[in-house]
Amino acid sequence: MEAAAETVQNAIEAPSGKGAADENFPVGSFLLPKRLRPHVAAYYAFARAIDDIADDANLPPPEKVRRLRAFDAALRGEAGYGQEFAKAHDLRKSMNATNVPIIHGSDLVAAFVQDCEKLRYHSWEEVLGYCEKSANPVGRFLLDLHGEDQSGYRYSDALCTVLQIVNHLQDCADDKRNLDRVYVIDRWLVEEGGSVEDIDGEKSSPALRRAIDRMLDGCDALMRDARRLPFALKSRHLAMESAVIVRLADRLIELLRRGDPLAARVALKKPDFAFAGIAGAISGYFAAGKGA
Repeated sequence: MEAAAETVQNAIEAPSGKGAADENFPVGSFLLPKRLRPHVAAYYAFARAIDDIADDANLPPPEKVRRLRAFDAALRGEAGYGQEFAKAHDLRKSMNATNVPIIHGSDLVAAFVQDCEKLRYHSWEEVLGYCEKSANPVGRFLLDLHGEDQSGYRYSDALCTVLQIVNHLQDCADDKRNLDRVYVIDRWLVEEGGSVEDIDGEKSSPALRRAIDRMLDGCDALMRDARRLPFALKSRHLAMESAVIVRLADRLIELLRRGDPLAARVALKKPDFAFAGIAGAISGYFAAGKGA
C-alpha cells in the first residue's frame, strides 16, 4: 500500500533525494517544542516537494508550472486533487490545526513558479523581491506556529533572506550549468568587468569575485537585523533555534568571503554546526523575551 501511494505521488513530484540533512540550517531540531515538530516536518516536506519540481532539469518549464500551481490549488483545498498531492493536503491540515495562514505555503509556490519563468536578476531589489516569496515565508511560518508577534517578521525576514542568498552563491555554478538560472546580479557583474558567462569557469574571475562580495556586503547589512531575532521572540525554544541559525549564517558569509564557490563547494562542516549549536542555544536561552 505504501509503495502504491509513493508511485502516485511520484507521478506529480520529482524527488531529488535531498532531505533535511542537506540544508544549511536545522529543520525541526530538538530545540523546538516536540508538539510542533510534526507541523515543521509537514511544512518542510511540502517545500521540498515543490522545490524539487522547480529544480528538475528534465522537466520543461510549462510542465513545472502546471505541477506547482496544482500543488497550490491542493494546498488551498480546491476539489479534484488526490493522493498525489498528499504533502499539500497534509500541510493544509497542519495549518488549519495551528491557525497558520496558508499564504506561507502559497508564497513558496509563487517563488518556484518564478524560478521557472525568470532566469536572471538585474538588481539587489529583484533578489530581495524573490526572497520575499522563497525564503521569508519560512521564518514567518515558524513565528506564527509558535504564536509570536508579527513585529518579529522584520528580523526573521532578514535572516531568511540571508540564508537564501548565501545558498544561491554556494550553488551558483550548478544553477547556471544545470538550469541556466543565475541569481548573481548580472548588472553588478557587468559593472565589475565581467558577465554571467564568468560563472561557467573553473574558478571565479576577479569580476565575479567582486560581484559576490557586493552581495555578501548586502547580507552583512541584513544580518544587523537578523541578529536581533532571538531577542524579539517570546518562545525560548524558538529563540534558541534562531540564535543557532544566526551563527550558521554568519559563518557561511565568512566562508564565502574566503572560498571560491566555482573551485569547490563552500559549505559548513561538523565543527561549524557544533559550535553554532552550543553557542547559539546558550545565547538564545538568555535572549528570549528581552526585546529586539
